[in-house]
Amino acid sequence: MRSLLIALLAFVAGVWLTTWWQPATLAVTAAHPPGATPAASVVAAPVATEPVADDRWPTGGPSPEQLIYAQPQLVRNALAQLTPRIDGKPNLYLVAFAGDASEDVFRNEVEYAAKLFPTRFGAATHTLVLENNPASLSTRPLASWSNLEATLDGLARVMHPDDILMLYVTSHGSEDHYLLVDMDPVPLDQIGANDLAGILHEHAFRWKVVVMNACYSGGFVPPLRGDGTLVISAARSDRSSFGCGSDSDITYFGKAWLVDALNHTDNFIDAFQRASTTIAGWENRDKLTPSEPQIDVGKGITAQLDLWRKGVAPGAEVPFAPATGSTDSANIAH
Repeated sequence: MRSLLIALLAFVAGVWLTTWWQPATLAVTAAHPPGATPAASVVAAPVATEPVADDRWPTGGPSPEQLIYAQPQLVRNALAQLTPRIDGKPNLYLVAFAGDASEDVFRNEVEYAAKLFPTRFGAATHTLVLENNPASLSTRPLASWSNLEATLDGLARVMHPDDILMLYVTSHGSEDHYLLVDMDPVPLDQIGANDLAGILHEHAFRWKVVVMNACYSGGFVPPLRGDGTLVISAARSDRSSFGCGSDSDITYFGKAWLVDALNHTDNFIDAFQRASTTIAGWENRDKLTPSEPQIDVGKGITAQLDLWRKGVAPGAEVPFAPATGSTDSANIAH
């Protein structure tokens, strides 16, 4: 099924590029793989001469083709800039995944998480961001199926058996339990609940925390649950969650769990209980159908998180602020 989708998306991308893009003179950039020499174009590469389908695409930014070719190097850069593992204790590795480029709310959350975790939970906590957003095309790897797999491959080489993988995903979700993965006009595979479970199953991480912040994200819980795994979702499988949109800075769940709860506790399960209570109050105030966040605690994960927390001396609270401008290329990972 994924092969068929890839072929279809590649065809659509080809038609789009033929329609919208014209070659212009420009020195070949490092975005193209070493040794690549396009025919009759040694000193030329495609660039945008008109706004692309997403009018948020930055002026002077990489073309879609350049962006695609740049991804392996961006992932390698992010992995190389992880802070050193602290020996003698479990370490926690956070991968923050912002799926939808059309709204800054998702970028705001993952950029905030990248600051919150190392500040609050110390040097044994490491963060890496995958993000779809026009502001970070040249500095953050895209939040895509392929980049998630490549990131997990890289983490598997540096993490120890007692370390904990945390995956924080924020985007729109569909009623049939697919995560919206979008960086228009770049064709990206969508990720369903079974797809994400399969990606994680391919990697031998014994201890995992998976947080799904999307509408209908409770549908991700059944395929993700298992021994050694804590799964948290922002909503029931048949309910919407709230707080996204172009007029929002952060989602209800992102504010309640990341900002309000984790600034006061280092216990993820306790943070979930706090967030659920807070969100219920907001939804009641706004006369919204309750989202009813879900949690599934797999065998052994509570004890492993407790062991990690023994080495944590929580730092100062981290105030929330929306991400601004381009991401600092020197701060890709922690």
